[in-house]
Amino acid sequence: MTSPRRSRSFVAEFASNLWDLLQGQVGSARRGRFAPSAPKAKSARPPRRSRGSVPPAAPTPAVKGRSSRQQGRYDELVKTMKVEFGLRVVRWRSSTSGCAWQVFYQDGSVARLIESPYPRGPMSCAVFLHEVGHHAIGFKTFRPRCREEYHAWRWSFEKMLELDFNLTESVRRRRDEALHYAVAKAARRGLKRLPAELIPFLEPRSRDLEPLPALLEPPVNPVLAARIRAERETLGNVGGSAEDDLGTVVESGGVAIGVERGG
Repeated sequence: MTSPRRSRSFVAEFASNLWDLLQGQVGSARRGRFAPSAPKAKSARPPRRSRGSVPPAAPTPAVKGRSSRQQGRYDELVKTMKVEFGLRVVRWRSSTSGCAWQVFYQDGSVARLIESPYPRGPMSCAVFLHEVGHHAIGFKTFRPRCREEYHAWRWSFEKMLELDFNLTESVRRRRDEALHYAVAKAARRGLKRLPAELIPFLEPRSRDLEPLPALLEPPVNPVLAARIRAERETLGNVGGSAEDDLGTVVESGGVAIGVERGG
């Protein structure tokens, strides 16, 4: 029979060991909770460009599959425009949108930059030439900004017609919608007088109607203008004119009209 003293000693020892065990687990949990974690390795980030620096030129995208004769013409167009206007393509976009800008340096040099889709069809070709057109006609040559957009589209279409690229109905509709948006944006910003060139784009054009003609004015492009004159003389005796294929030509004297704003 176990003596009471020995039983109390055994119980006290068991309680002491259990207490030490519990204290050890709590301490380990606290140390694990509040122990400083190892520093995380920083992910490598590309160096930030300083403001006004020129990013590297985008490489020419690879053409998947067999290259067609038409794609070869688009490739040659890109090379010609880059050389003729000293352009650098910063990024080839996957969407049919783009932008054009310039960077000036203290030594007088200028970097002419664009972003656009790579020409692979009529729409991407028109958008690419539209961005080139901003450099071709010159920034701030036409004011307000919506008028510059009009002349960039005009330059793009004239270049496509000169080089016999397909200028589809969907491309003309895209021009109409883009210029209507530009006019509406200018009106929201306080435009008081709308240039005459933009009158046809004041109201949105229903998709039930044909888009506006490619050329709304006599062409500025001398090569295209000479070709139209020659075709006009050739077709004059048979009752047709060159404008039948290019769209109705509307004379414009550059007179501005007032625009009423509501709301």
